[in-house]
Amino acid sequence: MSLKGKTAVITGSNSGIGLGVARELAKIGVNVVLNSYTDGEDDHKLAADIASEFGVTARYIRADMSKSGDCRALIEKAGTCDILINNAGIQHVAPVQDFPIEKWDAIIAINMSSAFHTTAAALSVMRDAGWGRVINIASAHGLRASPFKSAYVTAKHGVVGMTKVVALETAKEPITANAICPGYVLTAMVEKQIPATAKEYGISEDEAIEKVILAKQPSKEFVTVEQLAGIVTFLCSDAASQITGTTIAADGGWTSQ
Repeated sequence: MSLKGKTAVITGSNSGIGLGVARELAKIGVNVVLNSYTDGEDDHKLAADIASEFGVTARYIRADMSKSGDCRALIEKAGTCDILINNAGIQHVAPVQDFPIEKWDAIIAINMSSAFHTTAAALSVMRDAGWGRVINIASAHGLRASPFKSAYVTAKHGVVGMTKVVALETAKEPITANAICPGYVLTAMVEKQIPATAKEYGISEDEAIEKVILAKQPSKEFVTVEQLAGIVTFLCSDAASQITGTTIAADGGWTSQ
């Protein structure tokens, strides 16, 4: 089955994983809608560049994923949504007793509740079209916990649970819902953290990667954005039409422990 001409809406996609997924889908002929909470010239240029490079329709739509109305309006403004990639997310680290309430609320809203609102809006569109894919970018932290990440772990566990519910509700339809649970991904943001981590611990950058950043990842290798984009493409394919309600862990063995 060709995906050419279908439309993917990817939240949090003006950088990192979301942008990588958008580019990979555009490469195989999928029209893409990029999204973030900003609305600058650079955001719209990203979409224009993808359209020019891959010969697809690409748009950028601003929507604040912390606001339920914006989440649902994103799908409405997109006009169509064959593939929904819920990717938007933020992080904050602190002990439970010191965790700022506003940070908790923001992480739950952006990392978890946004996926509910976009999915709720997209399902009727997919049903009208007679086909759909919901792919949630969760995390290894949707399957395992770590100290000081209470909001993030809670949100990602919630996303995994919601994925299963959506899969059950659409099981008799040509719609699937799955979650990808990556370990540590080599994004531009992570690359910037490597020298700072090495300096903090007084070790080399290679040691900082192996002993600190990838301490829980047995492969001692980062997951790449391209690898995650490949998993997304597979889940959109006909080969994955009976894969629904599951999680695919791309974490170098972390959740096998």
